[in-house]
Amino acid sequence: MTAAAESPAPAPAPDPTPEAQGHPQRWLILGVICLAELVVLLDNTVLTVAIPSLTRELAASTSDIQWMINAYALVQSGLLLTAGNAADRYGRRKMLLTGLVLFGIGSVAAGLATTSAQLIAARAGMGVGGALLLTTTLAVAMQIFAPHEQARAIGIWAAVNALGFAAGPLIGGVLLNHFWWGSIFLINVPVVLIGVVAVVALVPESKNPRGDRPDLVGALLSTVGMTSLVYAIISGPEHGWSSSTVLAGAGLGLAVLSGFVLWELRVPHPMLDMSFFRDKRFTGAVAGAVLITFGMGGSLFLLTQHLQFVLGYGPLEAGLRTAPLALTVVVLNFSGISARWTKRLGTPAAIGVGMSMLAVGVTSIALFASDGYAGVLAGLLFIGVGCAIANPAMALAIMSSIPKEKAGVGAGINGTLAEFGNGLGVAVLGAVLNSRFAALLGAGAAGSFPAAMAAADSGEARERVTESFSTGLSTSQFVGAAAVLTGGLLAAYLLSRAERGAEPEPVPAEKSEKSEKSEEAASRGA
Repeated sequence: MTAAAESPAPAPAPDPTPEAQGHPQRWLILGVICLAELVVLLDNTVLTVAIPSLTRELAASTSDIQWMINAYALVQSGLLLTAGNAADRYGRRKMLLTGLVLFGIGSVAAGLATTSAQLIAARAGMGVGGALLLTTTLAVAMQIFAPHEQARAIGIWAAVNALGFAAGPLIGGVLLNHFWWGSIFLINVPVVLIGVVAVVALVPESKNPRGDRPDLVGALLSTVGMTSLVYAIISGPEHGWSSSTVLAGAGLGLAVLSGFVLWELRVPHPMLDMSFFRDKRFTGAVAGAVLITFGMGGSLFLLTQHLQFVLGYGPLEAGLRTAPLALTVVVLNFSGISARWTKRLGTPAAIGVGMSMLAVGVTSIALFASDGYAGVLAGLLFIGVGCAIANPAMALAIMSSIPKEKAGVGAGINGTLAEFGNGLGVAVLGAVLNSRFAALLGAGAAGSFPAAMAAADSGEARERVTESFSTGLSTSQFVGAAAVLTGGLLAAYLLSRAERGAEPEPVPAEKSEKSEKSEEAASRGA
């Protein structure tokens, strides 16, 4: 055959679309939004080490200290869904900048506060900025990365999440050793300034192209309902679960959230489309997210008490000894190992395996923590590996089951579930601990560990108090492990069913052959 008779060379394949490639500066942008996310998360825990200084220098009462800590969490958790909706409507880049500015102003006000009331108000203002930052950072990450890179990007975002919670007390302790208490807030300011400049220069604007009308009633109902419910959960350990404060808060929260659901079902442009809950992929991820944060939040709350009350470590030492968990998450996610495991296993199996490993870690702590730190360390490493696999897979499942134009709402849902599950875990597992501890000590014993130790009049009595508390902690950890395992199995089952339901029906061989012949005949006719 001559060269002239040869068929022409095939045309070169077209370049991948920008959407398939992702934003050209996506990794640099991810670094910027992770920096913004980090300062928000640090401020969830950094205040705990400053309590003695605040008590001394601001003459803060126990109630003042609780409000300094809770004002930030209450405002942030109550506004997450509203903040995500605002980001979708008005622009995620715009809301990211707004969040940075509000957070920076709140940080300056907190650092320069001279009274407890001023610091509480400043912390509430920081919570508004924090809600905007947590939702927009995840939403922007979903916009700038191509689908095949989203798992790794969300893994890094989740790793920064873990790092922020773990590093807060450590950074706070270092600053307080050299500066006054206000430095733990003012250190946010240069980070915010860098973030503002970087967002203006790098982050592209994106928003819902439909431009739905704002759902102001829905925003009000979701904010009031979530704030009331989280307040009831936070107040439970202090006031008692049957107190009028807790029951009123929980009752108001549930009533208002029920009204929110009814309103969202009838309004033309809802901030939260209730049809999402008909998607098995979404409901599976939601169920798993609540139970994983329930088990994790409660178990880590119990673990810090075990390290201090049973093993005798100080607050800073206890914080350092929980660091291997966060370091494991950071290493596995930043290296991309967890993303590769998720891709190989598939999302349902990754969530099931990750949460099973997490349950094994919590069980290990329940069984062996009383023998010393070695049992705790083994459990923390298992928990870290489980979190590194399950948390990004869960967030990806939630975000990918929601239309891309609703990414801000998806991030708000993810954050709200985390706040709710964490608070509920602390409340329920703490209640299990207190109930078991009281039952072992018997009627008439003091309710808390410090009070019971103070009332013990001999070495034998103190040993009995410690053993009873340790047993109560183990019982609570088993409950947390059961919740995590149940969540993993349930989420994996629902997600696998959703994926099977989404697969196209197989085409019969006979029908396929007929289709091919028809296409050939059509091409000859052309």
